[in-house]
Amino acid sequence: MHILSSQVINMKRVFFAAALAVAALPALSADVGVSISIGQPGFYGQINIGGYPPPQLVYSAPRVMYRSALQRPPIYMNVPPGHAKNWRKHCRHYNACGERVYFVQNNWYEREYVPHYQKRQGDRRDDDRDDHRDKQKGNPGKDQGKGRGH
Repeated sequence: MHILSSQVINMKRVFFAAALAVAALPALSADVGVSISIGQPGFYGQINIGGYPPPQLVYSAPRVMYRSALQRPPIYMNVPPGHAKNWRKHCRHYNACGERVYFVQNNWYEREYVPHYQKRQGDRRDDDRDDHRDKQKGNPGKDQGKGRGH
């Protein structure tokens, strides 16, 4: 009788593990998505305005949901229109509830910021590739000297 009850317990464990595995499959497939980063169309979050064309703003004054004791400069955000309108509800998602926030217009982000950002990033990547090629060929890069006594 004791052997039978341990087999039942083992069967229950196997059944429970199988049920968990089956239940987890839809959740795993639901988490698969596309990652969009800053400088790409469809990105929402904080952006750096320095060196870019002046932004077109949704509101002329910054929004603050919860006052912070720290006096930091305002931040610029590209968010969906409903998030800017109901900022109190959405500021936690962007970790910006105590910040002074300017919302940029999405069409400005798409037309002005994205192409400018991609050009700047592309120029940096080209410089990095050139440095890497020089080092592979044995030519010194920008940060390397010419060697002994040359």
